[in-house]
Amino acid sequence: MRTTVNIDDALLRQARELAARTRRSLGDVVDDALRMLLTPRDETGPDPSVELPVYGGSGLRPGVDLEDREGLAALLDEGAGTGAAR
Repeated sequence: MRTTVNIDDALLRQARELAARTRRSLGDVVDDALRMLLTPRDETGPDPSVELPVYGGSGLRPGVDLEDREGLAALLDEGAGTGAAR
């Protein structure tokens, strides 16, 4: 359907840039944006369109501190030296 709307200049510029980058029409970009805004979502749960990959394993190795950058670098270097990922 064809219609006329007033769009903020900065938003229109961003939409046109996105359309050019993704090789889509401006109408398709506006359709997608409206669809995302108007599609009801369950506010209590995660966004169903996002799937996070899950891999087997038992979590962090004992003694690993994710806040310790030097310690993590040492563990990564240790794993690289043996040719096996840890």
